[in-house]
Amino acid sequence: MGEFIHTFGDVHIYLNHIEQIKTQLNREPRNFPTLKLNPNINSLFEFEMEDIEIVDYNPHPKIKGTIAV
Repeated sequence: MGEFIHTFGDVHIYLNHIEQIKTQLNREPRNFPTLKLNPNINSLFEFEMEDIEIVDYNPHPKIKGTIAV
């Protein structure tokens, strides 16, 4: 089993997105999906879209917000 590490840059909340943030924070977390990769692929550069599958993905509805400029 591998490990996925991600870092964020330039993460912030605009004042006109406070209601959307409240909505997000009040949502009940759901189970993580599973990412299945074709085990016959040995190089990262050989993967095609058909070699990748996301299983049991159950997202919440999108939260709309205006773009802050």
